[in-house]
Amino acid sequence: MGSRSSPCRDRATEGARVVTPDRGVVEVGFRLVDVFCERPFQGNQLCVVPEAAGLERETMQLLAREIGFSETTFVTHAEGDRYAMRIFTPGTELPFAGHPSLGTAFVLVAEGRVASPATQVVAAGEFRIEVDLPAGRARMRQLPPSFGPRLEDRELAARAAGLDPEDLREDLPLEVVSTGLPHLVVPVRDLAALRRAERHGELVPAVCGAVGAGSMYLFAETEEGVTARMFDPEMGIGEDPATGSAAGPLGAYLARYGLAGMPGTVRIRQGEQVGRPSLLEVEVKPEGDSFCVEVGGGVAIVGEGVFRL
Repeated sequence: MGSRSSPCRDRATEGARVVTPDRGVVEVGFRLVDVFCERPFQGNQLCVVPEAAGLERETMQLLAREIGFSETTFVTHAEGDRYAMRIFTPGTELPFAGHPSLGTAFVLVAEGRVASPATQVVAAGEFRIEVDLPAGRARMRQLPPSFGPRLEDRELAARAAGLDPEDLREDLPLEVVSTGLPHLVVPVRDLAALRRAERHGELVPAVCGAVGAGSMYLFAETEEGVTARMFDPEMGIGEDPATGSAAGPLGAYLARYGLAGMPGTVRIRQGEQVGRPSLLEVEVKPEGDSFCVEVGGGVAIVGEGVFRL
């Protein structure tokens, strides 16, 4: 595994899938990327396989489990300004995710495989992503937000997060919001209570299952914006350091209820409790009877290597 990858390489010699006849081994190349970081080795980790055409689903899941990050992406086609990919956690496949979208687009643009802005095609639909290589940043437009259902059992939600019901804001709903993937937005009274929260593995799946949510996304307003924590029902992730697919829904939620100066822009801090400080930047603008939601942040390619199959 290399220490830090070059933005552009000779694609004829570094192809991601190489067969070694004398050993019968297939080498599948990958890149290591940090997303929503202010500097390398912060933010959320991502493994990108830029040439995954022909890999079986079972192999993709195996490699995602082997690398052990919250998500690994497999690019099945890339040409011009479009690419298609699949996203896997250590335990399952996802139709959409935020930091994998930005990180994968950044790698593909850096290596000259697609142009920016690019259209990403995943199971949840098509997403437009802009990459700024000199600035080390990427930004995406998510789907129009949908709201509901709400979780009425506030005591269950509080216990799942290791809190008391009084630690949750009584003036705001616990509501599922989606801009590509549904998350249960959980408003917490203050930053101290949010930092005190602990994920209870046996209860988080019950909460998420009750409302069809992909996670519990807890947040508290702060002087500089919002701090959030994501509790996942899947033990393979646990607590996510930075969740782009939840930051968009949170931005829409803030805009709908007039919180944190929204609609507008908001900075979301996440990942402090898991040692991966992250910064997610969300912009929400009114658009007809809905909102336009964009999510962005810093991206750094920090390594590369090969899987040997």
